[in-house]
Amino acid sequence: MEGAAHAGRARAAAFKNRAASGPTTIPATNLAYVQYTASIGVGSPATYYNLVVDTGSSNTFVGTGKKYVRTKTSIPTNQEVNVTYGTGFFSGYEYIDQVTIAPDLVIKGQSIGDALEYADFEGVDGIIGVGPVDLTLGTLYPDENAEIPTVMNNALQQGLIPEQVLGVSFAPADTYSDTNGVLTFGGIDSSLYIGEITYTPVTTTYPSNYYWGVNVTGASYGATPVIPDSYAGIVDTGTTLIYIADNWYQTYQDSIPGAYYDENFGMIVIPPASVPLLQPFTFYIGRSAFTLDATAQLLPTDQNAAWGGASGVQYGYIGPIGADSGTGLDFIIGQKFMERFYAVFDTANERVGFAYT
Repeated sequence: MEGAAHAGRARAAAFKNRAASGPTTIPATNLAYVQYTASIGVGSPATYYNLVVDTGSSNTFVGTGKKYVRTKTSIPTNQEVNVTYGTGFFSGYEYIDQVTIAPDLVIKGQSIGDALEYADFEGVDGIIGVGPVDLTLGTLYPDENAEIPTVMNNALQQGLIPEQVLGVSFAPADTYSDTNGVLTFGGIDSSLYIGEITYTPVTTTYPSNYYWGVNVTGASYGATPVIPDSYAGIVDTGTTLIYIADNWYQTYQDSIPGAYYDENFGMIVIPPASVPLLQPFTFYIGRSAFTLDATAQLLPTDQNAAWGGASGVQYGYIGPIGADSGTGLDFIIGQKFMERFYAVFDTANERVGFAYT
């Protein structure tokens, strides 16, 4: 009985600690205009890595730039790990280690990958994956049927955050490496948006339902319908641009006089005479309209060289996804959309939210 009493007091203390833990906010850097990264510590003492913040994947790994430094908290799992992304891949070995997101958000026993082979991770040290945990299935060997709890899963389980919610605030960058983003683990920051957050459920449409997938009820360019009805796609911080099904993209392109798609560069080109005539592009999500004005559709021309584009050419952020509509993943709402709107990824309530900033 004495043991039960002690256990009860310990449980009560844990409840108090859990209740006392609030959201944790950290800065994020708009690296080279094309991806957001955060400085994340691994091990004890921690080595800090510059990791891409990715809602489109769920494995966390290091080693593509700065190599994984093993410390007293590094425990090999004897599992190989291999993840293929839309662009790039990594493979290596999986470890259990301590992960420091902030001084008050130190996750014990987090599974992380040590990337020994990889491609297309130039300038970064890996990824912190904050997508749904199901995306980790099949990434380990020999335990191919195992899920790997994400940093969000473990932070909640250890009482470090009050709810499994990620608030994301991005903004257009003024410099090549602009620390202008904010990530809130365990909640939202009401100072970073105006009005109400519009929530929409995670879609049931395959394959978008494996990701942070949502349905939009339509989209328009000016008065021209582009997405004619309710279709599913994903919200992905790890994708730079905004992609829509090829047939919808053709409607968008045809509505801009003289516009064409640069296959080599991978972006729409808008003639100078058409730039002043550019109309707003609006996604309809839930009961709200989220409108990208002309500026929000255009790559600033002074960034062309950094992107590898031609001098003086006006490129745009909306592009074709690579297939016509009807695949179940008909759009990707990427970083350039989220630079204009606050985004909320709410696991407990299986929903995604947006608000104006």
